[in-house]
Amino acid sequence: MTAPVRIPFPVVDEVSRHCLQEEEPETVHIEVHLPGHLDPARLRKAFTEALGRHPRILMREVPGGWYRRRYEWELTAGADVEVVSFPSPGRNALRDARTRALVEAPPLSVSPPIRLEVVEGVGRAEGSEATDIVGLQAPKGRGAVSIGGSAAGRDQPPLSRSQMTVLFLTINHTALDGPACLRILATAAEIYGGKDNSPAAPPLRPPETPEEAPEAPSNWSRPAHVAQGTPEPSPGNGLLVTELPLPQRPKGSPYTVNDQLMVTTALTIAHWNREHGARPRPLRITMPVDDRPRDTTMPIGNGTRLVEVPFAPTELSHDPADMPDLLRRTAQRTRALKSLSRPQLGHGAALLTAPVTPVAWRAALTRGLRRAAAPWTSTTLLSNIGRIPYPLDFGEEAGRAHAVWFSAPARMPRGLTVTTASTAGRLHLALRWSRALLSHGDGAHLRDLFEHYLHTTEVGP
Repeated sequence: MTAPVRIPFPVVDEVSRHCLQEEEPETVHIEVHLPGHLDPARLRKAFTEALGRHPRILMREVPGGWYRRRYEWELTAGADVEVVSFPSPGRNALRDARTRALVEAPPLSVSPPIRLEVVEGVGRAEGSEATDIVGLQAPKGRGAVSIGGSAAGRDQPPLSRSQMTVLFLTINHTALDGPACLRILATAAEIYGGKDNSPAAPPLRPPETPEEAPEAPSNWSRPAHVAQGTPEPSPGNGLLVTELPLPQRPKGSPYTVNDQLMVTTALTIAHWNREHGARPRPLRITMPVDDRPRDTTMPIGNGTRLVEVPFAPTELSHDPADMPDLLRRTAQRTRALKSLSRPQLGHGAALLTAPVTPVAWRAALTRGLRRAAAPWTSTTLLSNIGRIPYPLDFGEEAGRAHAVWFSAPARMPRGLTVTTASTAGRLHLALRWSRALLSHGDGAHLRDLFEHYLHTTEVGP
């Protein structure tokens, strides 16, 4: 009998594993809205086959003693548990599924560390155009979460109920990231619907002339953090999702939509901090960069590397006349950072995870360094997935995805993450925050500020 294949934890997985906290689980939530109906047995079969086509996702953590030098993944022949579930439909089914995606991380000890929930019979008024929902109580022993809806639906009457289906993918971020799991879902959609779900070609851009990045605040300076709003008594994360128009930009602009989103995020937090009397400091926004292919050869796991985009306080005074220059400088910085060859979490993390001492000792050291470095942690994380590359077409009865949201963990000391994706010509924004920092009302205000500043980036030539 062949022994199971074992893979040492990569650097990103190990650092995340060292710093797990029960009160703020490391989950990534992906929410996909389909216009029609899915057959349960057929979907289970398709998703199980998709897992088999990407066997790197079929893994669990190998148990071991404190003295071991590495954490290891063990690849399994199949899933240890049923991965796909269909919760009972009901008035709060959508809200409850969002809650579970924030407070219940799939265990690392069971293969695979991903779950798919299918909520059916959702009216459009409850989905991407839902009104705000507050006061949500999480399962016993967990922190509550706040769930918000779309800005588009705040002043509209409820729409008629339809047979819309919402897919919720919940991922343990210690093992996997959102783009990798979206690849799995695209494979399942192709198997289920029999339609080609190959990724669209990336947009063509003219070759860029190498240029030096403009002057920016030093990464050694202590950055601003998101000012405290109205903390809530229970731990955990809050979440608000909204649908917005994609920002327009003149043809031939030297910046991308990602640069517009980066500037929007910086201006939003600068405005929020001024309102709350925070001392002006440079902002540093963490940005994941993903260079993996989107086809079936895409490596499954945590495949993004992190860079930090800096902003000086004087750049964020928001004089509309300065917007073109701010967008141009931001584009230069993001291009320069993307071009750097750098380990996923930097050289320090690679050294910290070298297997020369027992893993338990490295875990204690990592947690201690994390606490000590908290004042120098970046201001926030902006994860722009960009245009969803796959049709996510499940066939005639279920249809093609018309909205896709992602959200990334929002643990302190950052306490706020901004995640964006675009589908069907719309921008889907998720704000996720630590309840130790912000309340649902704070999240709604940040959403309004984001919408305002996103519009201000639509400048003329």
